[in-house]
Amino acid sequence: MSLLFLSLLLFVLWAQPTPAAPSTIQKHSFKVDRVRNPDFKRRNVPRELSRAYQKYRMPIPQDLLLSLDDGLQVDSQTDREALNALDLAHLDSPLPQGAKNTIGKVWATPVNEGIEYISPVSIGDQTLNMALDSGSADLWVFSTELPALSTVAHQAYNPSLSPTFKRINGHNFSITYGDGTSASGYVGTDTVDVGGVAVTDQAVQLATYVSSAFLRDSYLGGVLGLGFSQLSSVKPVKPESFFENVMPSLAQPLFTVDLRKDAVGSFEFGFVDNSKYSGMLAWIRANTTKGFWQVSTAGFTVGNNRTRLRPAQAIIDTGTTLMLVSVKMADGYYRHVPGARRSRAAGGVTFPCNTTLPDFVVDVGGAYAARIRGSDINVGWFQDGMCFGGIQPTAWPFQVWGDVFFRSQFVVFHGGNRSLGMASHD
Repeated sequence: MSLLFLSLLLFVLWAQPTPAAPSTIQKHSFKVDRVRNPDFKRRNVPRELSRAYQKYRMPIPQDLLLSLDDGLQVDSQTDREALNALDLAHLDSPLPQGAKNTIGKVWATPVNEGIEYISPVSIGDQTLNMALDSGSADLWVFSTELPALSTVAHQAYNPSLSPTFKRINGHNFSITYGDGTSASGYVGTDTVDVGGVAVTDQAVQLATYVSSAFLRDSYLGGVLGLGFSQLSSVKPVKPESFFENVMPSLAQPLFTVDLRKDAVGSFEFGFVDNSKYSGMLAWIRANTTKGFWQVSTAGFTVGNNRTRLRPAQAIIDTGTTLMLVSVKMADGYYRHVPGARRSRAAGGVTFPCNTTLPDFVVDVGGAYAARIRGSDINVGWFQDGMCFGGIQPTAWPFQVWGDVFFRSQFVVFHGGNRSLGMASHD
């Protein structure tokens, strides 16, 4: 009997399933909610416009440079002045009530009146607040190997405290923007967890130098790109992005973006929540040859006035606040806004704050007409009763559609067939 019992026990133990590595076998979905921070401090909106130009290495218009009262020069004195102006109280402040980690779901907090959103991301056993950015592929972080002056106002990743960190010898990164602001450092790998799903041996770029523009953003501990590896600044070999690596473990190879103005929004990975939008999803083939999520656009409508334009490319970017569109598009829209003007003081288009803005309907790939609500185009007060427009002109060959676009649209990023699904919010 003892021998029979032992045999049965061994059979039961042998028959138990072996736990699977969550990043390679199990299919998952996870969600990153975005919630409004009631203790926001409004950011200088022209600086957001300059950051968009910097990100895509566009020449910054002279009027915009002149409007930035603290300048964009990079030197130690500027870094010190920027650091002295920082409000550091938020670093130890608790998240809003109810904002706590749960299995498969993490909360994220918009800062500066929703101009920028940060989400907790675990690297090894350390958690940093990071921006989830569909317009880039780099995963770079503030590190403890930065000078003390650069880390006092920021969360910083310490590779020596992570037993799973491994340095990649001979690999480095350097990001330089149009005005000279930059970040650089070396590259390693570690386990990266977003919303309960982890990727082992994910490339992580550790900054050993950051310039003053990054020092000013004391809420940000780093950036997690959701684009494709062609965009990576790592040399000599570009690693795959977090989304590329996590796709095989997702129930569906996609993520969705649901942003709301002054309300809770979310990133959801691996599934599409049909309650988040109205009508049917329109599917548009994305151009990802350069690593961006790009679509074509060939016209717009304001009221009953429809304008066709020569086809152009637009990047769909959660990491940018504003919509940068062609000069013809911007002029065509603001022609219908009484009192709108290009302001030298603002470095962009402003309009009287008491104006009710019309909706802006833009063509997406010839398959969908995305309606941007006028209320979402007003991104806030500038000065003297004038507000800053969320639609701004650029003479660059491509356009960039940021959070102003997302606040009116539910967007699905499908990595399996490289397409974008879009529908109006419910």
